[in-house]
Amino acid sequence: MTTTTWTAAETALEAARESGLPVFLSTAAHVIPGTGPLAGIPFAVKDNIDVAGLPSTAACPALEEVKATSAYVVQRLVDAGAVPVGKTNMDQFATGLVGTRSPYGIPTCVDDPSRVSGGSSSGSAVAVASGIVPLALGTDTAGSGRVPAAFNGLVGVKPTRGLVSTTGVLPACRSLDCVTTLTRDVATARLALSVMVSFDPTDPWARARPVALPPGVAKVMTTVGVPVQVLDLDEETRTAWDRAVEHARSLGLTLVPVDITPFLEAALLLYGGPWVAERYAAVGHLVEQDGPHLDPTVASIIRAGASLSAADAFRAFDRLAALRRLTEPVWERIDALLLPVTPGHPTVAALAADPVGANSRLGTYTNFVNLLDLCAVAVPAGRRDDGLPYGVQLVAPAFADEPLLDLASAWCGEPVTPPATGSTVVVVGAHLSGLPLSSQLVSRGGTLLRRSRTAASYTMLRVPTGVPRPALVPGSSSYEVEVWELPTQGLGELLELVGPPLRLGQVTLADGSSAVGFVGDASLLQGAERIPVSSWRDA
Repeated sequence: MTTTTWTAAETALEAARESGLPVFLSTAAHVIPGTGPLAGIPFAVKDNIDVAGLPSTAACPALEEVKATSAYVVQRLVDAGAVPVGKTNMDQFATGLVGTRSPYGIPTCVDDPSRVSGGSSSGSAVAVASGIVPLALGTDTAGSGRVPAAFNGLVGVKPTRGLVSTTGVLPACRSLDCVTTLTRDVATARLALSVMVSFDPTDPWARARPVALPPGVAKVMTTVGVPVQVLDLDEETRTAWDRAVEHARSLGLTLVPVDITPFLEAALLLYGGPWVAERYAAVGHLVEQDGPHLDPTVASIIRAGASLSAADAFRAFDRLAALRRLTEPVWERIDALLLPVTPGHPTVAALAADPVGANSRLGTYTNFVNLLDLCAVAVPAGRRDDGLPYGVQLVAPAFADEPLLDLASAWCGEPVTPPATGSTVVVVGAHLSGLPLSSQLVSRGGTLLRRSRTAASYTMLRVPTGVPRPALVPGSSSYEVEVWELPTQGLGELLELVGPPLRLGQVTLADGSSAVGFVGDASLLQGAERIPVSSWRDA
């Protein structure tokens, strides 16, 4: 352990004690930093995540208990050399997106104390944004890591459910809960997550990260969905959102309009459905009797779960499955979904006047993510015209965490290491993800590298024989394509399957690069029908 890294931990401890902010409930007075990839990095821990030797309360004094052991994820960080310097304030029982539901005070936005910090990981966000620590752990069930990140100009990573253990975490909704990171940059989050992601056999909800990316998930994310509908946003938030969309264009990303209606409907199920009963199952015994230990809004929300039936649950599970099916085609055309994190940034006074309604609105664009088994990263997107920090989120399918972090790095202007690639092939038409012939790529060890378009120098013709498929020949239009990487043997096998009138040739892409792909032999396609649309999916 170097003097520099130990000094960083001691400085964080002192800053925590002297901050005067209602952030830290207690601090670890004697921590011996270890060695490892995180050696000497101080971090703070949301108070529903156990740290050995410190009390856990989940913002409920009646729960206070000094823990003998740390949560699995905290121990992973400690074993890698990181130093836990204390616990952070939160919305009671992790029920809230506001940061105002705590008996230990209200952490507010670091840029404007009249505005909420966002919750439920409020204290963790303020601890990082105010410079006390470079890393803090939060949790995210409905958006509790992403909302405070957006309100305080931070990066908030919500990984795929089950990749980070929740052993030693007081649950909100155990089937949906995720431990998250709050940092000032993507690089720090990536380093922490490289340690945190580990299969925990003691966690019944744990899932191992697949060896390869799931089919349809690109190694390099270049195509982003944006909502086609007019969004429910406050005026200043709308202006900031419009600038964020323009920033996406400036990065060279392809923007695809997406109808997010089924996503928004799924979001309504979180508090309007039986998942409230899961909160009651976790802490219902603590809210049955009124008392000074309870936040009245939290207590009323959780108590409502007691009246929900098993029939209510199964009806909601069925509806969620139907909505999930409706969203699946979206991921065949885009790599990630770009969304606001919240519709606005309310004041503390507005939350006091309408604690339930204002909180519910904040979850409009975040509540669906865990229900639909997606991963997400909240990233800074400049400031609103009133000077408040503004953040957006990038959302992707389960287990797309690594390429999503790369996209977040590109968004934030941080270096991104290009992935190593093998043999690449450009495919079009029926071989695109989700279409009938894409299995020929997957079964031969293929991995989607990136989505793209051809240069505006092609025409698509319908092959008149065999399996319905298109062929690219010289012309003046641009078409949707995918770039896949394949083992050399797999490429040879695919060529035999495809056969005339298709052959391998150079395909020029919209960015000016070129790669080997399947093109049509024009001499064998005389009189073939021209496909007058830009995508085979629409033909």
